[in-house]
Amino acid sequence: MTRSIRLIADDYGLAPGVSSAILDLIERGRLTGTGCMTGFPEWEEAAARIRPFRRRAAVGLHLTLTDQLAVTGLSSLAPQGKLPGLASLALPVRRGRIYERDIHAELDAQHDRFVEALAGPPDYIDGHQHVHFLPVVRNWLLARFGESARKPALRGAPGFAGLDAAAAKIAAIATLAAGFNRSMQRAGFRVMTPLCGIYDWRQPEKFASTLRAAIDTLPEQGLFMCHPGHVDATLRARDPMQGAREVEYAMLSSQDFGASLDRVGARVMDVSA
Repeated sequence: MTRSIRLIADDYGLAPGVSSAILDLIERGRLTGTGCMTGFPEWEEAAARIRPFRRRAAVGLHLTLTDQLAVTGLSSLAPQGKLPGLASLALPVRRGRIYERDIHAELDAQHDRFVEALAGPPDYIDGHQHVHFLPVVRNWLLARFGESARKPALRGAPGFAGLDAAAAKIAAIATLAAGFNRSMQRAGFRVMTPLCGIYDWRQPEKFASTLRAAIDTLPEQGLFMCHPGHVDATLRARDPMQGAREVEYAMLSSQDFGASLDRVGARVMDVSA
């Protein structure tokens, strides 16, 4: 019996080279879907490019609260128009005078840009740097969708960290996500868990073994996140993760990846099936 693997690419809309690589992989049947960053000036163009894929791929909203320009402009969240670093949101002692209403307004704006450009709600929601696990974002999810009959799926917490080199990173994300799965499932959301695909992107050679391990062990309700892309000038100006994106794209588009799937009788999950 064939087992399906859910492969989701983060960061669609971050830069043209990232978006092009993701669309190419969707066309090849190498991705289940992608999460969209809607706050950039090029979002309308990026949305037009992915709109024809909505029936064959899961198209989600990749909530962004760190390091990029704020859709809502100046606020306690972005005093100079730029979103803060993750520590300023994750650590209450650092959060200081960032008001929850300003965070919620930014999330509302990103969600509304998605709905307007793609003529419908996101299939799922997750977060850049896992910000959807933060209590303030959990509150937004419950306030925005708690009474809705059609709730988006959510990316859940990672599983057991194990003993590999990424264990500390996985454990930190799991700590941030503590209680998320249970509380969101209780509120009626479908949670895709466990989350896999976490590795040190400063060592891109680790991606292939991380992907092969997921092919062997990831259950169908789980999710493997990835960050394929082509490096361009826009990406260089916006994000430090660059070379690893090319490595991930090369692996996901390779014959080796296809052979790894065939070896264990697995396939990339197709949401249109």
